[in-house]
Amino acid sequence: MRKVLVVALSGLLLASCGKTPPASTDKPVDVVLVGAGVMSATLGTMLTELQPGLKVEMYERLDAVGAESSDTLNNAGTGHSAFMELNYTPEGPDGKVETKKAVDINEQFEISKQFWAYQVKHGYLPDPRAFINNVPHIAFVWGDDNVNFLRKRYAALQQENLFKGMLYTENHDEIRQWAPLVMNGRDKNQKVAATRMDIGTDVNYGTLTRTMVKNLTEKKGVALHLRTQVEDIKRGADGIWNVTVKDLNKDTVQTVRAKFVFIGAGGGALPLLEKTGIPEVKGYGGMPVGGQFLMTTNPALVNAHLAKVYGKASVGSPPMSVPHLDTRIVDGKRTLLFGPFATFSTKYLKNGSWTDLPAAISTSNVRPMLQAGIDNIPLTKYLIEQVMLTPEDRLASLRDYLPEAKMEDWTLATAGQRVQIIKDSKDGGVLQFGTEVVSSADGSVVALLGASPGASTAAPIMLKVLKQSAFKDTLETPAWKAKMLEMVPSYGQKLNNDPALANRIRHYSSEALGLKAITLDEPAKAQAVAQTAAQTVAQK
Repeated sequence: MRKVLVVALSGLLLASCGKTPPASTDKPVDVVLVGAGVMSATLGTMLTELQPGLKVEMYERLDAVGAESSDTLNNAGTGHSAFMELNYTPEGPDGKVETKKAVDINEQFEISKQFWAYQVKHGYLPDPRAFINNVPHIAFVWGDDNVNFLRKRYAALQQENLFKGMLYTENHDEIRQWAPLVMNGRDKNQKVAATRMDIGTDVNYGTLTRTMVKNLTEKKGVALHLRTQVEDIKRGADGIWNVTVKDLNKDTVQTVRAKFVFIGAGGGALPLLEKTGIPEVKGYGGMPVGGQFLMTTNPALVNAHLAKVYGKASVGSPPMSVPHLDTRIVDGKRTLLFGPFATFSTKYLKNGSWTDLPAAISTSNVRPMLQAGIDNIPLTKYLIEQVMLTPEDRLASLRDYLPEAKMEDWTLATAGQRVQIIKDSKDGGVLQFGTEVVSSADGSVVALLGASPGASTAAPIMLKVLKQSAFKDTLETPAWKAKMLEMVPSYGQKLNNDPALANRIRHYSSEALGLKAITLDEPAKAQAVAQTAAQTVAQK
């Protein structure tokens, strides 16, 4: 014990001086997973399926699994498929609606569903209804410009196979059938439009994460350490990573040697990645953005609405701020959420410290972070306005989507904290939305930065992690390829351009997960549908 403490204290002292810790004689573990959220759970599950017997250590500073961004009410619980998220289909200067990002995100969610289906079939996720359920995805807009946009969006998506089966209407009565609360009390003369996809989903990422980690830790060689904080990550003289961890209950420190380190600590990933000293992290910064939701469990409201209804984001607001009225299914009970309303804090995590942001600023990223602030004044203005919202202001926003809303039915809930990526560029700094994989040149340390669509695309993101990691060569071996095809039957293939494959994969996943599936039309019929949609747009 004394030897362990001496080694750990020496490592801390050398790290604080910026020196490389000496090589240890301790046998290194194969994998260290930093954070016990959905990303680490997914990567750990993949790796131990691909190579049983791996020595894996998972460290989480909180006292529970999936208690930060993955927790049930710390996110919107949307299975992001781009069915209703209008920010995934931007309109270009020429008026054309771009569908590429929507198709990419839909393809990614199909990968996640396949990965979950594999686990259900093997009994690792025993009850799919505990974490995923069908909830229709509806895009809803009002006003001439927005209606015209949604009409064009619908026509463009009808040319993409994965979006066949989407319904479109501008009829008040039909939208009322889809989402009664949205239409009750609305001006009958207001111009509105909506699209609907019945195969949309609500996902409880908290339950999913905790079930995956429980199964993972039952495997030989895998250990979970709660209330254990990763303090430092430094490469040893022998090339092995020295991960300094602190037991927050015992207030003791030790150094764990690891061949591969994955930093999946949500907003806390950037500061830890900076401590590795890898050159690839230079120029990265992060801007924290929090969120709040109005929430109700009033049976009269909850039972009258079964849908996720997404609208258009305000001018100057980040894509993750798209307003939506969501059905959530938590522990078998339905709840309604509306939001998000942005908050600002210097914390990088909901359970973080106000010093997170200043501590992450370094000589390599101060310039892009300052430049990003200057270049995004509308966003800054939006955040200030959001922070200053009154309860009456939030109710007014809610009434855009639920005209008869009453303040006494709703309470304010704080969601998770996100960190948007700031990247260095020739112009100084760019604020980037989405999720990014950052790895060392040899792939021995990989980190995940960014936010939405996040958890929905955990499986394809972890495939990307593997391809950029020290396991990339092994991933190409016949044995690993065969196992990957077992876990993700469409591995290496695209669904959108192959209706037959898309039908087979969607029905496979849906059967295992207890979800609805839409059978795609044959190419000739699908082309006729697309042409009809395009003609409708031209006529209007």
